[in-house]
Amino acid sequence: MLTKFLPKDHLQHEERVKNWEEAIKIASRPLLKKGVIEKKYIDNMIKNVYTNGPYIVLNDYFALPHAQPGIGVNKSGMALLTLTEPVDLLGHPVKVFLVLAAYDSSSHLQALSEITKLMMEQENFDVILNGNTDEIYQLLLKGGIS
Repeated sequence: MLTKFLPKDHLQHEERVKNWEEAIKIASRPLLKKGVIEKKYIDNMIKNVYTNGPYIVLNDYFALPHAQPGIGVNKSGMALLTLTEPVDLLGHPVKVFLVLAAYDSSSHLQALSEITKLMMEQENFDVILNGNTDEIYQLLLKGGIS
């Protein structure tokens, strides 16, 4: 199920970005390009961080940008951006941005649960931190999460 929400063409890697706002915009591009989200969803994700602080940073080097379900979201999906050099997100270094676009309050929960379980294992998280999109996708498939 996870690869339905996070297909290979939604995985990106960059050496570095200017700031966390740019990271969210780049991470969101595959979703925007496919019409999964609209530009206002990206704006809302960034606005939420300014309003609520760095609540999207869930772990060392990991952020889960998201905004209110359904507003600017045409269907549920995810996109992943990894960075070689961490970017500062209001005092937190982040190398992994997993954008979550939820169409409603429940359709994305299984995929979110699967990626959470996957990332809880340090070996798997290290593969993601390394940023090789082919290896990340193989990890998603190997985990029986397709």
